[in-house]
Amino acid sequence: MDFLTLFLIYLSFVLAIMALLCTCSGRKEGFLARSVNGASQVLSFVIPTQLQTVTQRVLHRIFHTRSCLFVVLHIALQAAVYGEYTWEVFVYCWELQFHLLLLLLPYLLLAGNMGCFILCSRANPGIITKSNHASLVKIYAYDGVLFQKGIVCPTCNMEKPARSKHCSFCSMCVHRFDHHCVWVNNCIGAFNAKYFFLYLFTLTAMAATIAIITAAFLIQVVLLSNMMHGSYIDDQGQEHAVEILFLIQHLFLTFPRIVFMLGFVILLTLVLGAYCCFNLYLALTNQTSNEWYKSRRSGCSHHLTLQPHDRRVVYKNIYSKGVWMNLKEIFKPPTVLESKKK
Repeated sequence: MDFLTLFLIYLSFVLAIMALLCTCSGRKEGFLARSVNGASQVLSFVIPTQLQTVTQRVLHRIFHTRSCLFVVLHIALQAAVYGEYTWEVFVYCWELQFHLLLLLLPYLLLAGNMGCFILCSRANPGIITKSNHASLVKIYAYDGVLFQKGIVCPTCNMEKPARSKHCSFCSMCVHRFDHHCVWVNNCIGAFNAKYFFLYLFTLTAMAATIAIITAAFLIQVVLLSNMMHGSYIDDQGQEHAVEILFLIQHLFLTFPRIVFMLGFVILLTLVLGAYCCFNLYLALTNQTSNEWYKSRRSGCSHHLTLQPHDRRVVYKNIYSKGVWMNLKEIFKPPTVLESKKK
């Protein structure tokens, strides 16, 4: 393998590890968090104290404060994938007379994705300040389970409006807080949720489009070479018909970077597609990631009742107003005037 192939493998490995760590951020009792803590305790016996201190500071800087590291990694991964697509896949497909509009579609999606990325990372997610606190408190009612009246944020020294949360990364309370996304280096809240949704959708479409075009190119190569009707001789000198495993191995040896990129973007499409569907579910039911996680962690159900066993209040999502209105709320967050009319 050449340098670029190894570089792509390394970047994808780093991406997978960091994505797992980011998924567990904010979940103090997560499996991965407990595993990392256990491993760090074991390594503390063999690693010098000064190196431990430096490592802890670096990890805290990366995973518990706002940092551009993941933004740089995000751009590097896109550059690596699009570089390989441009210099090899695009050229080969052009020679095979693929339709030009199909070949240009990933670049159109990239332009839209970068626009949504900039808007999502630069937009105000809904920072709660003393000047807008009074108006934001009136937008959502307290459900009495996940959000209770009178809870004061010890850092911001203000009463938390319903559906808000203090972000430890940004050190501020955010209106209709969803989560802190390290890939855009910003919180996702009421006022930039639409940009994040479009960013995630275009990112998934980019990966899927490149995967489809690349797979179509490799299939075309196989069909033109008539390889499926051929045979090969193994190490023992025996002749065998071409199988799928042999075909994949041959393609990987012939186009190593293209085949690796195809596997990477297929995996990315599946992961991003699943996450995109989850975010669509949250939008249609008018939930945030924070609310969904808190309701599952608390063992809440979908009805507000008093259980006869322990007299515990069970959660009901009072913010859902129907599929269409819930989806509309993402793209047009309610204001104080609108909430008073309801």
